Amino acid sequence: MTPAELRQEIRAIGDEFSFEVITKCRELYQPLHDAAEKIPVSVARDEKYGPDERHRLDVFRSEAKSEQNRPVLIFMHGGGFVAGDKTQPGTFLYDNIATWAVQNGFIGVNMTYRLAPANPWPAGAEDVAAAVEWVYRHIADFGGNPGKIFLMGQSAGAAHVANYIAEPKFHRVEGSGLAAGFLISGIYDLVEAAHDERLTSYYGTDPGTYVARSSLKGLTETEVPLLFSLSEFDPYDFQNQAARVTTAFIKARKTCPRLLFLTNHNHLTSTLQLGIEPDTLGPELKTMMDDISSGVVV
Repeated sequence: MTPAELRQEIRAIGDEFSFEVITKCRELYQPLHDAAEKIPVSVARDEKYGPDERHRLDVFRSEAKSEQNRPVLIFMHGGGFVAGDKTQPGTFLYDNIATWAVQNGFIGVNMTYRLAPANPWPAGAEDVAAAVEWVYRHIADFGGNPGKIFLMGQSAGAAHVANYIAEPKFHRVEGSGLAAGFLISGIYDLVEAAHDERLTSYYGTDPGTYVARSSLKGLTETEVPLLFSLSEFDPYDFQNQAARVTTAFIKARKTCPRLLFLTNHNHLTSTLQLGIEPDTLGPELKTMMDDISSGVVV
């Protein structure tokens, strides 16, 4: 499939979001990932970062034994707060993200976490905290630099990452332990969010709690460098959330946050593109990670 044909297929899907669309997007990208050239990668599967069965993460690194002191990218998957996992055997999901990290000189970490409704707010942020602490304490054993941890979440994963960054009470490592945060199509303002069954199963049904459980204010106050990403064919709720966080930043800081608009992508394909060409997200992530790792102020 040519890049033009891929764009046409994504445009035909539009902003529809369903399990059928998830399957279709994966099938579009699977042959592209199968054909992509990759460097040899070593993977340590299912490292335990906490007591729950879902407190698991995978660590990806280059097979080159000399690899040391590499910046680290932790990825937290989406799934509407009620579903999802760090990998899907037999597919590229979400190994492509951690593999992309290794191909670009980093250590890649994919984490999974407890799900609603059995584990409501603030379980997601607590699990981020536990995973960051585990990486901080153990990643040097895998050639990673605990002082250069970058954290990325997509969709519900971005909401959990945002809650963690915005609320110092969740931090187990001084100063959050993060070099930067990447928030891909997340939920930040619960008051303005669509209160569907998946969201309320995690954040609750009481609107009186939504301001306190929103990450919006804390994101405008944090010293952690942030990159927000929005896709052209994200559903309306995510478009609105990007507008809300942008407006809040401009009001609080008198400047726009770093915001990446991914044309010809939808809610799912924003991260599916990592590891193949063309890729409009990866270069922005790498530039920011390289700049921060080398001491450039962003």
